[in-house]
Formats: sequence, C-alpha cells, structure tokens
Amino acid sequence: MKIAFLGPHASFTQLAAAQLFPEDEILPQASILDCFNAVESGEAVKAVVPLENSIEGTVSMTLDYLYKTPSIKIEAEAVMPIAHHLMIHPGNTIEDIEKIYSHPQALAQSFHFLDTHYKEITKQDFSSTAAAAKYVSENKDLKIAAVANQFAANLYGLKIINRNIQDFEQNHTRFIIISKQQNQYQSDRLEILGEKSGMLITLPEDHAGGLHQVLSVFAWRKMNLSKIESRTLKTGLGNYFFFINVVGKWEEILHGNALRELESIHAEVDFLGNYKEFLLES
Repeated sequence: MKIAFLGPHASFTQLAAAQLFPEDEILPQASILDCFNAVESGEAVKAVVPLENSIEGTVSMTLDYLYKTPSIKIEAEAVMPIAHHLMIHPGNTIEDIEKIYSHPQALAQSFHFLDTHYKEITKQDFSSTAAAAKYVSENKDLKIAAVANQFAANLYGLKIINRNIQDFEQNHTRFIIISKQQNQYQSDRLEILGEKSGMLITLPEDHAGGLHQVLSVFAWRKMNLSKIESRTLKTGLGNYFFFINVVGKWEEILHGNALRELESIHAEVDFLGNYKEFLLES
C-alpha cells in the first residue's frame, strides 16, 4: 500500500508515517496540497499530514484542503513529541554561520532560543525542516545552519551544536491520516489516547445567534467538544466554516440525530469520520 506524506525524507511527518505504516511504501510529497492530490488521484491510498502544533496552533492549510476536498476523510489522529536541534555542516563552525534555515513553524517554536543566542543571525523560511537540513549538507561553502530533528542530522551527516532548542518542553504535533474511505485506522502497537469525531460545519445564512444555534445541537445532548476552530471561506469578510471535534465513540442515535438536526437548521455538514488518537514516539 502506498502512503503519501509531507516530505522530504527525515521530516517529522515521515517519522509519523513510518510509525503508523511500518510495512508500507511511503511517498514524500512537496506540499500538503500534493498529499491531498495524491490521495484524490489514487497515486496513494492514504496520506499523513500535520494538523496542529501545541505551540503554533492549527496548520491552516490542512483545514482548508479538508474543506475543499469533501471526498477525503480522516482515519486517525497521531500525536508526536517534537524536539528541534540546531545543526551545521561538520566542516563549519557556529562562528561561521550567517543564516539559519528551517520550516516557519520550527523557527517559531524555537523563536526565544534563537533570539537569545543567535539574535544577529538571519532566519530564513524553508519548505520543511528536513529540506533545510539537506540544503545545509549540500552547501558546505555557504555559511548556514538548519533547525531540524535528530533523524535529519543522521541522514545528512550534520553536526548538532544545540539540542532541544524548542521554547516549550511540551511541544507536540498532531498528525492525521487521510483517505477517501470511511475506515477507522487500527493498530495493536501504538497507545490509544482517545476517540473522537470530526466535522466541518458551514453556518446557515448569517443571522444573530447562528453559531449559538449550531452549538446548542451538541450542548443539550451533553456532547463534549474538544475543539472548535473557524476558518475563512475566502468568499468575503465574516464568512467562515468551523472544524469541530466531538469526544467519544460514535453512537448512531446520539451522533446521527445531532447531524440530522444540524441539517434541519440548514447548516452544511461534512462528516470527516469517527477515529482514534494514537501516541507516537519522538
């Protein structure tokens, strides 16, 4: 089975994909959109993409593509502790460095450390942490460093000069497995953290109390919402859709009736699935 993931090799998403699908072929993709396209076209059966970081929040691009591709559903969530390291080419020294490359979220997650210790050095966004590490390894003559993980340092032969530079110890990233099927991913190897349902909701025509009306569908049924996040529809100011997680196993009467009530008040609902949340190793 072919599994797409946000690449390149040695990215955090590859580490997640390798733990979730240890026996399958994993295919690196250049962007989150490419991961969705790979699943939609059939090039890959499933894909692993980042959804949320505990420091930087939701990966908005993932939410946007979930909304734009209603044929794609969620099979599972997986949470991974994140550790960032500052690394250079082994032929260089830190005194040589004039620029630090990494993914924007990795730079943001290490902002205070970098600002304290390398304030005068330019920080440059790169497509991924692994791609930044690869670029450093291929350009010894450039005075550059990368923020990436241990696997990237090992793969590309880089020297780590500062370890665990993330600003908060409790730095975790949540990934999702997406596919065109309403399956629920199962694993006997990984610890299960919980179970939830995901849905995208577009409110009925704008009116006072519209959001309250939608949330009341869950409130009076005592359905616990662990997440509610708005994203712009990009059709004008004030137009949004909402990503909602409902905690617990799927119960046809409780959950099914809630979905039907949402439809009865003319809210558009894209049910993404009921799925488990797993814990991965760093």
